[in-house]
Amino acid sequence: MTHRPHLGRLATALLILLLAATSAWSATDRRKFTTSPTLAAEANALIKLLAELHYNRDAVNNTDFAQVIPDFMGDLDSQRLFFLGSDRKRFEDEFGKSVFYNAAFLGNINAAYEIFNVYDERVRARIEWIVAELAKDLDLTARETYGIDRQREKAPWPADAAAADDLWRRRLKFEVVQEILAKKTPEDARAQVRKRYERMLKNLTEIEGNDLAEMFLSCIARLYDPHSTYFSAATYEDFGIQMKLQLVGIGALLGVEDDVCVVKEIIPGGPADLGRELKPNDKIIAVAEKGGEPVEVYGLKIRKIVDKIRGKKGTEVVLTVQPADAADSSVRKQITITRDKVKLNSARARGAVFDLPDADGTIQPYGVITLPAFYGPADDGDTDGEKTTASRDVARLVSQLTAQGVKGIVLDLRRNGGGFLTEAIELAGLFINRGPVVQVKNYNGEIQVDSDRDSRIAYTGPLAVLVDRFSASASEIVAGALQNYGRAIIVGDSSTHGKGSVQQVIEMKQVSRALSLAAKTGAAKLTIQKYYLPSGASTQLKGVVPDIILPSIEDYLPIGEGDLPRALVWDRIPSSFFEGEPLNSKVLTPLLEKSRTRQANLEEFAYLRRIVERFKQRQEQKQLSVNLEERRQQKAEDDAFRKETKAEKEKVAKGDYAFRPIYLGPPPTPRIKAPKKDEEEDELAEAEEENETYVRADVHLREALRVVRDAVELAKDRANWVSNRPPLTAAAAGAGATKPQG
Repeated sequence: MTHRPHLGRLATALLILLLAATSAWSATDRRKFTTSPTLAAEANALIKLLAELHYNRDAVNNTDFAQVIPDFMGDLDSQRLFFLGSDRKRFEDEFGKSVFYNAAFLGNINAAYEIFNVYDERVRARIEWIVAELAKDLDLTARETYGIDRQREKAPWPADAAAADDLWRRRLKFEVVQEILAKKTPEDARAQVRKRYERMLKNLTEIEGNDLAEMFLSCIARLYDPHSTYFSAATYEDFGIQMKLQLVGIGALLGVEDDVCVVKEIIPGGPADLGRELKPNDKIIAVAEKGGEPVEVYGLKIRKIVDKIRGKKGTEVVLTVQPADAADSSVRKQITITRDKVKLNSARARGAVFDLPDADGTIQPYGVITLPAFYGPADDGDTDGEKTTASRDVARLVSQLTAQGVKGIVLDLRRNGGGFLTEAIELAGLFINRGPVVQVKNYNGEIQVDSDRDSRIAYTGPLAVLVDRFSASASEIVAGALQNYGRAIIVGDSSTHGKGSVQQVIEMKQVSRALSLAAKTGAAKLTIQKYYLPSGASTQLKGVVPDIILPSIEDYLPIGEGDLPRALVWDRIPSSFFEGEPLNSKVLTPLLEKSRTRQANLEEFAYLRRIVERFKQRQEQKQLSVNLEERRQQKAEDDAFRKETKAEKEKVAKGDYAFRPIYLGPPPTPRIKAPKKDEEEDELAEAEEENETYVRADVHLREALRVVRDAVELAKDRANWVSNRPPLTAAAAGAGATKPQG
């Protein structure tokens, strides 16, 4: 007889308790959101900016604004779980035809609030249903399946309440099974699922009108292309922090657990680190300005807590803390911290010298420069004497690498999503003679050629650029330009991201007279131009295709530009005039053949292909069983695969090249992090553990280094040179004097 997991043994009294817990939710009054005069002015300004400045302005007409309704519904309910198909029809009938008129002429986005109110009702009712359903017997022996979340995002909403109930019945089984497989008892699994929806309900109550406005206005902006958006005042402030790599605060990463603010990590060199009083896992109970009354932060959103802690440089903030190591939970401690600028060095360029054996086994030094973003200079108030930009930092690293006699350099642009266009031009100019780096075309078809005008070169030796599907925008400009010039060999995934557009951020108070210049306002990020490589080819959609392609799980993820809705099209413009050409086959062919031989024969590539194939199979899986025994069998197979690949990875990691990290300034102290609660690994994830600066068994980086080494070996025989110039050097792309570094 088949054993049936029994999940329905709760007493009637407990069911009553559970249902009673939801009564307070149902009794909550509906919140009243309205479009404020300030928000109305910002909505007006956004529509005006889109109509006058957006590159794709002619592709959107007034009737297209009806699509904002289902888009906004999808932003609220991305898994298509709470709304019904009938809701969509009702909203489209009621609001669809008036979205443009209301926003453009009245500054009215009340449709967002009406739709949210229905969503709020649907969620509350569904969670009450979930609580009751979890008290019943869940049959985990049935041969049923549930659609994987990434599939739900494209699914239609359930047609009616009966269809929604069936979907949710299978989803609850799916979630309970997931928790049981995570070594919880059936009762604990059910309690965990219930707790998850309680948190969801709490999060729902914390959604504010500004949050809804940001979502709705961003849906309008994304009618034009996927990279245009609206920033609320708070989001705009965060955007500026990331672009400048610094903020004024205490230097701690915070999180919220069970409504309590918890210190997750202390940033090296920040005020909290220097004070040595605040520790990871400390709980922040209240926040006060020096001399002011403490304000409790229990239950607040993390955004509001952070706002209270940030402030002007040089001012003091007083934190009331429950120390993590206190035996008595009632212990409280006050910590005074002086706010200062905190540099976010995790996104700053870094480098290392790797030791590689040459053909006869002699160890030779090779450099790696990792650039996570194309960041720009800090504001004029930065008085620390160091103006940090991506190009300046890379120039400094080049100087240090060449001083150590490296034979070649790998510029690692993986996961670099872009940043300042001017920094891309400056950075490419470090490796080439003067000449075009990028061409920019505006709405009117006018083409501007942006060039490196400095003939001096910071680095003249062999160069490779390592990219992946996350390398976008400015990363693609640099990789594509160096490929056009034949200055570097490009290595990585089958293509880069494919973002070939230029955005401009405009603060709303700069364009609307109705907004006070003294007030914090939102901003619009608009696509205003498309960019093209010196050859005239766009990187839009197609990206930059590497010269040497390596196996990667990212090729099977929907993460490229072409996977985004309403992406701009690919096209071509005339080539600019530049002295250079792509790598000659006399150079490229032997480098490609050597890499293919390694990919076919080295154990590390067999290891990588196994992971990629497994990931591909998972991505193709549309449904998962909610039958507990079937899932246990699948988990056993997954655990066996994880164990095998972990052992393989350990063998591969033994072949890692020794390296010496290079820091811009004093070596940073290790980040002080709170220990993770769940140490279970995902067998399909790439290695996350860090060995100083670089992850272990990084097959792509190892191969990029070997490709540069191959080029160095190739250059030893002048018969392999093209036009009497050694391959992958500045001389091959036009000789020039050396640029000063620093």
